[in-house]
Amino acid sequence: MKVSLSFEKGSSKDLSIMVDALRASSTITIALDKFKEIYPVYTPEKAREIAEMKDAALAGERTGRTIEGFELGNSPGEMKEYDGGKDSLVLTTTNGVRTLENMESEIILIGSFINAKACAKAACNLAREHIEIVMGGFERTFAIEDFLAAGEILFWIQKELNEQEKLNIDDIDYFKEETGITEFALSAILASRDKEKVEKVSIKSKSGRRLAYLGYEDDVNLCVKENISENVGIYKDGKITLYNE
Repeated sequence: MKVSLSFEKGSSKDLSIMVDALRASSTITIALDKFKEIYPVYTPEKAREIAEMKDAALAGERTGRTIEGFELGNSPGEMKEYDGGKDSLVLTTTNGVRTLENMESEIILIGSFINAKACAKAACNLAREHIEIVMGGFERTFAIEDFLAAGEILFWIQKELNEQEKLNIDDIDYFKEETGITEFALSAILASRDKEKVEKVSIKSKSGRRLAYLGYEDDVNLCVKENISENVGIYKDGKITLYNE
């Protein structure tokens, strides 16, 4: 099994995990407690069109702010409180949806701090040869919170694969590109092990500070909690549904 990490666009044709820790991945994960299906759409205009067609709730943001006229923002806190009675959600975001649209894997999962362990287990059950985490970033630049969330997911992936005897981290040959864990992925695992610093750094990241400035500090604090949800979203045919083993 090959395990890798990339930014914005991946190379795996097998299985990829989209990580946009602040906030799209977390919003989607929690929204799956409320909605049977989520339609991620890049443009607000297309989101409005699909929401009307599907009689769906409409959620979205641009540069962190809720889009005018939308029922919900890209907010996991708002998703927790939602009680509108609709089965479908249309979501448009600045970074996460664009990343999803760039992914070409047969299987695409949604991962973050809050569902890292569950996401890793699902990935190991579904993947055949190559698991890749693709980080969404912040305004097309590296986002440290995505790197650290990826590291948490990767930690559980290497642990699960080791138990399945599909990957032994002590026997990795870094010159074999077709198998093993890449150095970039391994560095994310190592960076994610200091739990106190991971939370502090993620909260004080560029994304975290901007969201706090906009009034979403509670969202940031929620998004950096580890393994508080068993939900894993799976993206197929333009919509996200809850993965069931």
